[in-house]
Amino acid sequence: MAKLREFNRVVVDFASMADFCLVYVQEAHATDGWSMKNNYNIRYHRTLEERLSAAQILADSKPPCPVLVDNMADEVNKKYGVVSERLYIILNGRVVYKGRYGPAEYSVAEVAQWLEAYKQSVDKQLH
Repeated sequence: MAKLREFNRVVVDFASMADFCLVYVQEAHATDGWSMKNNYNIRYHRTLEERLSAAQILADSKPPCPVLVDNMADEVNKKYGVVSERLYIILNGRVVYKGRYGPAEYSVAEVAQWLEAYKQSVDKQLH
C-alpha cells in the first residue's frame, strides 16, 4: 500500500503535465493459483466480467487516475511485460521510461525524477 500511496502523490504532483492510468492485468496471485497470505480473494479470471469485478476492488480504493482493464488476451501484459506491476512513461507514442518489475523492484521515485527532469527541460525551452 505504501507504493500505491507514493504513486498517488506523483499522480497529483504531475497531473498538470502528464496523464496517468492504472491498468489491471491478469491476477498475479489468484486464490486458485499461486496465492499469497493476506491477499484478496480473487480467483483466476475466466471471463472479462470476472476481471472487471476484480479491477473494481482497485477502483474502489479511489486512485487519482483512471483504472483501465487489460483484455482477456492479455495484450497489455504481453506487450509491456507487466508481470504483476510495472511503471512506464510513454511520450508521443514511445516508451521513454521502463521501470523494473514490481512490486519489489520498481521505483515510483524514479518516475517522479524523470518527470521533474522533463518538466525542467520543457521550462528551459519555454524561457
